[in-house]
Amino acid sequence: MSQLLVVGSLAYDSIQTPSGKADKTLGGSANYFSLAASLFAPVRVVGVVGEDYSSSDKEMLLSRKVDLSGLETVPGKTFHWEGKYEGDMNEAKTLKTELNVFEHFNPKLPAAFTETPFVFLANIAPELQTQVLSQIKNPKFVGMDTMNFWIQSKKEALLKVLSKVDVILINEGEADQLTGAKNAIEAAPKICAMGPQYVVIKRGEYGFVLYSKSEGFFLLPAMPVPNVVDPTGAGDTFAGGFFGYLTSFNQKPTFEDMKKACVVGTMCSSFTIQNFGVKAIVEVNKEKLKTRYAEFKKSVGLIEPVL
Repeated sequence: MSQLLVVGSLAYDSIQTPSGKADKTLGGSANYFSLAASLFAPVRVVGVVGEDYSSSDKEMLLSRKVDLSGLETVPGKTFHWEGKYEGDMNEAKTLKTELNVFEHFNPKLPAAFTETPFVFLANIAPELQTQVLSQIKNPKFVGMDTMNFWIQSKKEALLKVLSKVDVILINEGEADQLTGAKNAIEAAPKICAMGPQYVVIKRGEYGFVLYSKSEGFFLLPAMPVPNVVDPTGAGDTFAGGFFGYLTSFNQKPTFEDMKKACVVGTMCSSFTIQNFGVKAIVEVNKEKLKTRYAEFKKSVGLIEPVL
């Protein structure tokens, strides 16, 4: 089976939502991504944590076929983010960001990792994403994420990375910010014109928009989830399910593969939002995914005949 590399943050989050609060719960883009992706393929992680990163959390990741030989543990504390959701559950208000050891993160890939065929550059500074790409030899498929901060402060460096990847996964607000567009449908072709063959625009409770330079649009709603506890990490979980599914085929993805991968990502993220941090996605297995997919098919089924 093919291997998948993710480079991103491993963190402890403190989160407040209308459903309650969780203090120092496991989070970070690489953790959410790895737990979803490992349902389909072996995952390699490159990141940095502090001495407070618990051995039980490492053991949990190892039990899910996540290779931590690229995880560096250094003196100090692990990255900590504190946020609060009020009203609009699609966007958190950041209360505190403590970069700690992540502030000086310098991604260095173990020799074995440099030949990983599938690569995902999670939400880190674009210069670091470029640094990672320079260490990878002949990847089959490369994806990236970004955020509003990098779009605003380091757009030129971000565009350089964007020109070198196959797909970008980005939320709708960031897509509009990057392109000046008014909505996801207008933004998608503009982003592909910047380099990637594909773009996936994540739209929270409204689902996703997939766009291909050659094939056009494919879009679906999200899985109906009435009780959203914590949306933190939903996008990273989507990316993990998406990339893990593609990696399992060990070939250059087609547009049809991408469509299915988006559905898988949607199913994975629908679990994450039902508990704080990674608590829900940790409990997911293939059977639970299949059951949820059956429910999703019913929710998006067409009534025949239509016209």
